[in-house]
Amino acid sequence: MKKYIYLLLFFLCFGKVYSDTDDNINFSKIEMDVLRNGEIIGYSNYYFEKRENILNVKNLTNFNVEVFGLNVFSISSEAIEIYENNKLVFFKSNTIQNKKKKFVNLKYDKNLKKYLINGSSYKGEASLDNVVGNWWNHKILKTNSQISPLSGSIKAQKVSFLREEKIEINNKKYKTKVFKLSSSNENLSDDKKLNFNIWIDVKQRLIVKVQYERLGLWEYRVKNFK
Repeated sequence: MKKYIYLLLFFLCFGKVYSDTDDNINFSKIEMDVLRNGEIIGYSNYYFEKRENILNVKNLTNFNVEVFGLNVFSISSEAIEIYENNKLVFFKSNTIQNKKKKFVNLKYDKNLKKYLINGSSYKGEASLDNVVGNWWNHKILKTNSQISPLSGSIKAQKVSFLREEKIEINNKKYKTKVFKLSSSNENLSDDKKLNFNIWIDVKQRLIVKVQYERLGLWEYRVKNFK
């Protein structure tokens, strides 16, 4: 019961932060290390540019997993999100995952009041309640479904509050709230399920760590922001 009270208070206090996407961005960049089993294997960096009522967010992600000198898993991705008056109007990504091409082309249709998606895993419409599943956007903790930034697939999700926790990353201390983000559909195969623990520094309005297990322990950790 206590967990649900914390969750309710969190959204009551910070609901406007999540509903007004542009207002919660006070950064020009957010850099995150990508780690597997405690070893840094790459990065996922976000760059923000504001002008009047437009927000552009560029993401560059690159990492490689090697075992005995052989490349067993890799991702190289570039994406751009565009928001107008705090609303997502455009998203595009191109990704090479294990030498396989993936892509997403999303645009907002004013007449339909829906997103139109042309992706490597999904082509069709999506409601405006969806959020692109990137780690810079706090709104991912307040939605029932997300759009894969790699392939465009739509994934139903649920979010639950776990605890408050003080953590230290790169000699910097953060007072965080920890949430679990998981798939609503329990019948999905393990490789399709969402199963993330997310640490958010409420004062900075910043996701500082994301952790999940899939053939090892993976983490996204904030390295630098300004």
